Amino acid sequence: MFWPDSISKLLEVKYPVIQAPMFGVSTPQMAVAAAKAGCLGSLALADLPADKSAELIRETRKLTDLPFAVNIFVHDIPELTDSLKEKFIKAKQLITDLAKENHIEVKLPDLGEIKLNSYHDQVEAVIEEECKILSFTFGNLDEKSIERLKENGVTLIGTCTSLQEALILEKSGIDIICVQGIEAGGHRGTFETDDIPEIGGMSLFSKIYDHVKIPLIYAGGIYNGKTLRAAKELGAQGFQVGSMLLASQESALQPFEKERLKNVTEKDIVLTKSFSGRYARGIKNKFIESIEESGYIMPYPYQNKLTNELRKVSKTLNNADFVSIWAGQSVHEYGRLSTEDILKKLILEAE
Repeated sequence: MFWPDSISKLLEVKYPVIQAPMFGVSTPQMAVAAAKAGCLGSLALADLPADKSAELIRETRKLTDLPFAVNIFVHDIPELTDSLKEKFIKAKQLITDLAKENHIEVKLPDLGEIKLNSYHDQVEAVIEEECKILSFTFGNLDEKSIERLKENGVTLIGTCTSLQEALILEKSGIDIICVQGIEAGGHRGTFETDDIPEIGGMSLFSKIYDHVKIPLIYAGGIYNGKTLRAAKELGAQGFQVGSMLLASQESALQPFEKERLKNVTEKDIVLTKSFSGRYARGIKNKFIESIEESGYIMPYPYQNKLTNELRKVSKTLNNADFVSIWAGQSVHEYGRLSTEDILKKLILEAE
């Protein structure tokens, strides 16, 4: 049998293929389409408030009775020192000036207007909504949350980008680890925000496979049957795919963003902190080039909240230079079929 069944049994899906949670791209409809293909759909909740998280969970559940995962960010919120407050003022002015220079009218928030949400509230929402699979990134859940979730029968999937992070997740009782290679699109799942490991997926996975006993998912660079088979050869028991679904029918990307994907080349894909304050891999544009080396990037989540309105307005203007289009290093033809058909095609290619 080609498909390993350890993760399939844990997650109660036919194939151990996971649709990556991509906040701003994946939708309840994408999660449902992935489930219809016999895979695990993922509902990206990022750092949304608990009530909005619950709303999206209910919306997804109305569309399917098949299993799906919810995904949250488990980041720490940096203390607002005087120097960070000063930096925020300068960062806001820099972005405001840049927007004006490019004829974008936008009102960025003041520091006091920014509302931050704790993932602990989302954990309670996950339990109350009786979700049975929770994946997370940007660190590890605290001990109390792990205990609460396990008491309520929730399977936990953590994200790592280094062996050290994998060992921390395993020791704390996480059920499955998603090993994210540097090739992967979107935010790095690294526990630390600055000095991130930049390890290729093959090297990273091989090392973790030799030291960790719990089931492992490979993420980063999978876009066809050949790349999936390569991950299986390394010992992967699950396979997470994201970038290949960017232009799918269920993707939340706008038509102009999907059009930008058609012309992307390898040299356009970069790691940047400019939009969110955490490293993420995506398509280089004017905003990234202007902000990345400025010295005025706030830590996550402050930078993310600061640039949020600019991205929203830029979407209405079809302006690809001021939106974050996250994508991995494996540049390919981004299919515009349904998520269900794209995943079914991947499965057939891999077998």
